[in-house]
Amino acid sequence: MKQALFIAGPTASGKSALSLRLAKDIGGVIINADSMQVYKGLRTLTACPSEADERAAPHKLYRFLEPAIPCSAVFWAEKAMVEIEAAWSAELMPIVIGGTGMYFKILLEGIAAIPAIDPALRSAVRDECKQFGSEKLHNELLLGDPVTAARLAPGDSQRISRAIEVLRATGKPLSEWHRKNAPGLMQEADRSGLIGKFVISPERDQLYERCNKRFDMMLNTGVENEVRDLMALDLDPALPVMRALGVPSLMAMIKGEAEAAEAIEEAKMQTRRFAKRQMTWFRNQFTDWKRLSAQLSESEYEKLFTKYAQKLID
Repeated sequence: MKQALFIAGPTASGKSALSLRLAKDIGGVIINADSMQVYKGLRTLTACPSEADERAAPHKLYRFLEPAIPCSAVFWAEKAMVEIEAAWSAELMPIVIGGTGMYFKILLEGIAAIPAIDPALRSAVRDECKQFGSEKLHNELLLGDPVTAARLAPGDSQRISRAIEVLRATGKPLSEWHRKNAPGLMQEADRSGLIGKFVISPERDQLYERCNKRFDMMLNTGVENEVRDLMALDLDPALPVMRALGVPSLMAMIKGEAEAAEAIEEAKMQTRRFAKRQMTWFRNQFTDWKRLSAQLSESEYEKLFTKYAQKLID
């Protein structure tokens, strides 16, 4: 029987520590499902596993892309499936962890077969977003696709632009396309084995405190140098990596456009807001996933360990 573990959770929730412990105890391969940890150069800022962690257990899909290369959820899912297959071939447990809910969703459930969008239209929508702001497009989305608008923050320019371009190009809301998913890669491969799906759900105040403390730790371990190196690449500001948590605020500080205390507090606030959105997304989208507390008790861990500590391939 082929098995796999999927562990989702908001930033700073402790999912990396849990996955590392499981990987060492049951013989697993940790596969990244975080959209920012795929990029090279931001190991500290994106809280990638340390070198010691990587020596303790195999880690895949971390820091494998150049910052200038956008990583779509479909591209990631294809890469993840390759790593899952490789883990099974080696009789190891694939442990897929991260905070990017759409990565999990596309791998497990599939993606809508949306027609290709005319590049000219795509460019026009993004220019409009830059000129008038994402809030204006969000208002348009509220009228044309209220389902998608309800799950997107007005400042989420990338996803709002995507929804608008689909609406304008096809005449159908993105939410309608999503109801017509093509099968996920795990489904296509006819996986009949045991798949464990877990979401780490910390208390909000506890999570916010962890977000703040982790950012303070990052500041003491070279994160400013990472941002300086990223700035030296002179990348397109619209690239996903340029919007990684902390990057815009620290760039403003380095350029002298913001005081250090102001920039740091802004970065912490954005991190807390992002964590809140992640928790909301997981609660609404992953209704059949088992919830785990952030401080997993030994009895909870033993139950989890016992359930999956069996041969992967019978």
